[in-house]
Formats: sequence, C-alpha cells, structure tokens
Amino acid sequence: MKLYSGPLSLFTGKVRIVLDEKQIPYELVPVPFTRTAGYQPKHPFVVAKNPKQQVPVLQDGDLTIYDSTVINEYLEDRHPEPALFPRDAAAKARCRQAEAAADELLFPHVLELIREIFYTPEGRPRDEERIAAARRAIVDHYATLEASLGDARYLCGDFSVADIGYFLTITFATNLGAPLGDAHPRLEAWYARVFERPSVQREVQGLLAATQA
Repeated sequence: MKLYSGPLSLFTGKVRIVLDEKQIPYELVPVPFTRTAGYQPKHPFVVAKNPKQQVPVLQDGDLTIYDSTVINEYLEDRHPEPALFPRDAAAKARCRQAEAAADELLFPHVLELIREIFYTPEGRPRDEERIAAARRAIVDHYATLEASLGDARYLCGDFSVADIGYFLTITFATNLGAPLGDAHPRLEAWYARVFERPSVQREVQGLLAATQA
C-alpha cells in the first residue's frame, strides 16, 4: 500500500491518522511542496490518477483511490478494527455528515486564511477584510459545534473520522489566528482529549516539522 502525501496537506493528514490508528503498514510517497510554488510541478502519478490533481492518493495493489473521505471509508471496510465509524446505520450517517461539515463548511473559511496569510509573502499587502470575515465565520462555526457537542466525549460517541477531520481543521485555523476561546469550553476539552492520542500527536509533530522545513 502506498500513500501519495503532501507535507502540509490537511486531507492527507486525515488519512495518515487513520492508517496510524489502524496500524496499517504503508509506504509514504512524498509529493514535493514549497511555500512559493505549492505543488508545482505536480507529481505525475497524482496527475494521472486523480482528476483533481491533488493529494492524497492511495494505491493498494491494483486499486487507486483519491479523496480523503473515500480513502478512509475504504480503509474502514478493509480494516474494520479498530472502528473509526459507528456501526449503526443512522449513527454512521450522522458521523459522515459531521466529517463533511468539517471539510465543506468549516474548511473553506480556513482556506481563505491560508490564501491570505500563509501564501502571501511577507511585505505584500493582505486583504484584512477577507481575513476578518473568515475568522468571524470560523468562530460562528465553533459556536454551533460547541452547542452540538454537549457532554459527549467525541463528536460521534467514540473516536471517529469526524474527530480527526475537525481536529486537523481547527489546528490549521488556530495557527492562522482563529483559535478556540473561552466561549468554547466543551470544544477545548474535546480538542485536548483528541490530542492525547499518539496518532494525532505524531501527525501534529509532522505538520510542525513541515512548516519549519
């Protein structure tokens, strides 16, 4: 099994944590990335196998899969223990929906910050209005998530792909000036709980190392 991986790819990070949690052996194929050029020139295998030309891409024998959500569902089917999705059909659907919310509702605002802060060279003007709007939207999303979490330890009962997706997205947001705050005590406790997992700590260490490379 091979995983074509970007060093600062949140979506590849989701797959790396799942592989780690399930203790699935694999070969990591680094896809070159720089802050100035991004993923250019694109990796030829990624271009050939993913119409979006993005990481992650997983190769398992004759099967090649792209998109972190699809990859993680495949890994769950192939390696069901330890489970990272609920077994009950309704609970599983809610968990998939929570993961999708991290990717499709919260991450677009984080992406605004990535574009305006991470990719804007020092000395170049940033769009402060876009940055402020993105941070407000992120905090609004935190409020919704705080209310929905209630007293649960994890987003879907047990630790799941939804926790992985939200943890990484919030980590990126925090590093771009949109952290959790006093208004989010349940989320802060949940974040600390997720961070206790060795697989998550290893991923965060890898991300930090990549930012300093």
